[in-house]
Amino acid sequence: MTDNWNLLGHEWAVDMLRHHLKHDGLRHAYLFAGPPGLGRRTLALRLAQALNCERPIAPGEPCSICRDCKQIEEQRHPDLAVIQAESEGGTLKVDQVREVQHSLSLKPYQSKFRVAIFLRFQEANDNAANALLKTLEEAPSHAVLILTADNPEQLLPTIVSRCEILRLRPLPVEAIEADLRGRGVDEERARLISHISGGRPGYARRLSKDATLLEKREERLNDLQTLLPAARVEKFAYAEKLAKDKDSMRQTILTWLSYWRDVMLRVAQAETPLINVDRNMEIEFLAGRLDLSTARRVVSDLEDGLDKLERNVNSRLLAEVLLLDWPKIGA
Repeated sequence: MTDNWNLLGHEWAVDMLRHHLKHDGLRHAYLFAGPPGLGRRTLALRLAQALNCERPIAPGEPCSICRDCKQIEEQRHPDLAVIQAESEGGTLKVDQVREVQHSLSLKPYQSKFRVAIFLRFQEANDNAANALLKTLEEAPSHAVLILTADNPEQLLPTIVSRCEILRLRPLPVEAIEADLRGRGVDEERARLISHISGGRPGYARRLSKDATLLEKREERLNDLQTLLPAARVEKFAYAEKLAKDKDSMRQTILTWLSYWRDVMLRVAQAETPLINVDRNMEIEFLAGRLDLSTARRVVSDLEDGLDKLERNVNSRLLAEVLLLDWPKIGA
């Protein structure tokens, strides 16, 4: 395995975790925070390997080839539990937490530690979060809990206070592009995907492997262009269609949000590189017709819309309000 646990980026996080392992500073609970596709799950699995590797190269350095390392990589190790909501944007339920609590109370079956990885823990309902709190307060010495979340502020303060928090940061566009090209992606496509990914290596790799993700993005951005000059009746019709699938609506809002942030940055004449580089001319056109407060308001409304969607607000009403509040700009 490489010096960085075979991870792209997050060297400081690997160094910190390695230090904990080498110097008996292991925490019983960690929270890896950052946007989806950044490598939170992969880092959690690497920590599980470092904890349970049969033949470590050095303290805190998993070998990646022993039985334990391979089983953890494939998420089928008897002392590893990976818990998450059934779908992204779904709900992680109390029964899922209770099931893991029972297994964590038992001695490890095969390795030194039992490891439970709770993915996207911001999706846990209140009962599930409170159930986990009990485990965090009384975790057995052979158990390590790893939570991932978009940001710590989404979780109960009592849970966050019992975890060592690692806030993972997006990688430079150049690092993502180099990784994609090393995986055989052609130069132009690698450049586009590296920008769209927003510095998230996992998301970039998914985009490079699944052409339909880029096609859906293209479709959503084309819809945005069509909706800007559209009449109210067309916006109502689109809102009705959008609200039929909550997960698709969430992905659409995320795509629109990245676009409107680009518009806001251009209005503000910021030096930050665009995410949607292939839409540069459209973005410049829009930015030339809006003031900063309007662009900021649209971004804020979309962020608020995502939050409301997670809280199960009426999807159709939410979609209607978002679209009707957009500035009307002629085609």
